[in-house]
Amino acid sequence: MKITCLRTDLASAISNVSRAVSTKATIPALEGVLLKAYGESLNISGYNLEIGITTDVEATIIKEGEIVLSARLFLDIVRKLPEEIVTIETDDRMVTYITCGKVDYQIVGMSSVEYPDLPTFQQTDGITVNSKVLRDMIRQTVYAVSDNTSKPIYTGSLYEIKSGVLRIVAIDGFRMAIRSENVESESSTAFVVPGKTQLEVLKLLTEDDEQIEIIVGQRHITFKINSYSVISRLIEGTFLDYKSTIPSNNKTELVINTRMMIDSVERMSLLNSDRIQSPVRCKFMDDEIRLSCASAVGRANDVISVPIIGESVEIGFNNRYMLEALKNTDTDEVKLVLNGPISPIVIKPVKGDSFLSIVVPVRLANEG
Repeated sequence: MKITCLRTDLASAISNVSRAVSTKATIPALEGVLLKAYGESLNISGYNLEIGITTDVEATIIKEGEIVLSARLFLDIVRKLPEEIVTIETDDRMVTYITCGKVDYQIVGMSSVEYPDLPTFQQTDGITVNSKVLRDMIRQTVYAVSDNTSKPIYTGSLYEIKSGVLRIVAIDGFRMAIRSENVESESSTAFVVPGKTQLEVLKLLTEDDEQIEIIVGQRHITFKINSYSVISRLIEGTFLDYKSTIPSNNKTELVINTRMMIDSVERMSLLNSDRIQSPVRCKFMDDEIRLSCASAVGRANDVISVPIIGESVEIGFNNRYMLEALKNTDTDEVKLVLNGPISPIVIKPVKGDSFLSIVVPVRLANEG
């Protein structure tokens, strides 16, 4: 193999693809990136047996071929090269020569035969989504994905396409996040995408108006993002009937400035740490929210004046869960809906139903 290409293009591609590379693998080749030089482009792949990322870099192919190179070492070398044009050449002994200006390296590669094949699958469904829309949808829900591997189905988000609406649902037993958008699709399907996959997709998505193609198979999914493809297994199993967990009654509701509520909860959070976790106590009464937090290091109180409709209620919640829900609303105001001290707190937009977050309350010490 012998190619020349631009250093900046190569560095960007290796950096992105390397996120799917295993750091400690039983198969040594999985700690590398696979380079395939054919036609008019250099294809670079990373794969950890769960997620694969692949992309094409424009290159001049002088001699076609394939090689696996250490992802970490290759990226470090390319980032430090002094000029823009890079030449990469391999010989029959798998030695790779990297030349740029007056700098040259010789590193040992591995045969591409040792590299596992990335999954190929038959498409059963698909959808096209605007890049910015998908980026916002993933960002506003992935925080609620569970990291508890004892229930693997909740380590991913449910993607539900029905009646021209794409809905993403994440739940971890303590909170739930739902994000909906209208899409041009006649599909009716549902599948669960791992949280780790979504985080990698999120890093590649931009705020432009590019259309992202999502290709769905029986057990795998591919996200096509510009020149990148992210290939992942889907999580098999039965996802919770999330609609049944949304409280149907609303004994208490109010509309509040999102930033004001965030600031107040953050003030209470100063008394908490990784070692000390005390709930934030909230009293909704007399057109006021009275927040307090008491921990081993002290006590804090705050009051927000806001019109409240319905019954007075006192409720406790985990400060981090509430903050993550509020910070991912992306609206100036939110509606809080409560149905008593032990029913989940519902956070939703003042108008419409583009998102819905639920935070399960913490039972307060003075409750019977």
